[in-house]
Amino acid sequence: MRAASDSAWDAYVRAHPAGTFFHLAAWRKVIEHTFNHRTYQLEVHRDGALVGVAPLVELRSRLFGHALISNGFCVGGGPIASDADAQALLLDRIEHLGRDLGVDYIELRDTPAATPGWAAKDDVYATFDGPIATKAEDNLNQIPRKQRAVVRKALERGLQVRIETSPETFYPLYARTMRDHGTPAMPRGFFEQLLKAFGDDCEILTVHQDQRPIASVVSYFFGDRVMPYWTGSHLDARALGANDLMYWSLMRRGVERGCAVFDFGRSRLGAGPYGFKRNWGFEPRPIINQYRLLGATALPNVNPNNPRYAPMISLWRRLPLPVANTLSPLLSRSLG
Repeated sequence: MRAASDSAWDAYVRAHPAGTFFHLAAWRKVIEHTFNHRTYQLEVHRDGALVGVAPLVELRSRLFGHALISNGFCVGGGPIASDADAQALLLDRIEHLGRDLGVDYIELRDTPAATPGWAAKDDVYATFDGPIATKAEDNLNQIPRKQRAVVRKALERGLQVRIETSPETFYPLYARTMRDHGTPAMPRGFFEQLLKAFGDDCEILTVHQDQRPIASVVSYFFGDRVMPYWTGSHLDARALGANDLMYWSLMRRGVERGCAVFDFGRSRLGAGPYGFKRNWGFEPRPIINQYRLLGATALPNVNPNNPRYAPMISLWRRLPLPVANTLSPLLSRSLG
C-alpha cells in the first residue's frame, strides 16, 4: 500500500499547506517498534506524482474497540491531498481498508472536511497556537499581564534550563504526572523511539532547581512551528513557576531554531490546561475529527469526562507509582 520512499512521502508532507509533524513517515517505525501495532501508509498518485497521503494505525482495544486511526498516538495526521478528487479517492481507499480489516470505526484526526457518510465531532478538544516575537522583550509583551508577571518572577529565581539528549531525566517527572492525572504513561521506550526516529525534530527541555529536575517537556519541531507535547513536573514546580519558565524557555528555544509559531497543542474543552493556555494569550481552535462507522453503531466516546471511565481514573490516581509504572506499558498501547 506504499510506493513512495519515506523521503518522497515527507517531501510531500512538508510542502503541503496542511502537512504536520503527525503526517511524517517515521511515525510508522515509532508505533511498530514500541507497540507492535500494524500501520498503513496509503498514497494516491497521478501521472507518477504523489497527490495524497494518509498514515494509519490499526488499534485493537477491549475498552475502545477495533479502530483504524489517522494518525494513531497523535492529535492530527488525518489524510491530506492536493485536490478534491485526490482527497475523495484517498477517503475511499481508507474506508475499503477499514472494511477489509473488519474495524468498528475509522477515525481521521484534525480533519475539517470529509465526503458524505462521515460524521464530524468537534466538542471534545481544541488546539492553540500563535506567533513568537523574535526579540525576548517583545515576546514577553505578547503574554497577558498576569501571566507575564509569573514568567518574570520565575526568571528571577535562578532556575536552570537544559536541553536533554535522552528521556532519563524527563521520564520520572512525566510518569508521576500521568499517574496523578489518572492516565497510564507511555513506556520509556516510546520516547527513546521518538528521539531516534525524528532526530533534531524531537527535543527535550528540562528546568532544574539546584541540579534537581522539576519540570520537563518533549517537543516537536516542524517547519516554522515548535510544539510542546509531552510534559511532566515535580509537585513543587507550580509554586516555583517552573512550568511557566519551561514554556517561556521553549518559545525562546524555538526562536533560536528559526521557529515563528508556538503551537501549544491540544487540550480538552474546559479543562485546567485549556484555561492555562488562554491565560498565555492563545485563542482556541476546535479540533474536528471525522468518523466512519463500520462495525459500530454509535460514535466512540473516548473522553475523560465520560462517566464510564471515572472509576478507573480514580483508581489509577491512588496507585503507588511503582505499580502504575509497571502496569502503564500494558495499557498505554491501547490509548492511541
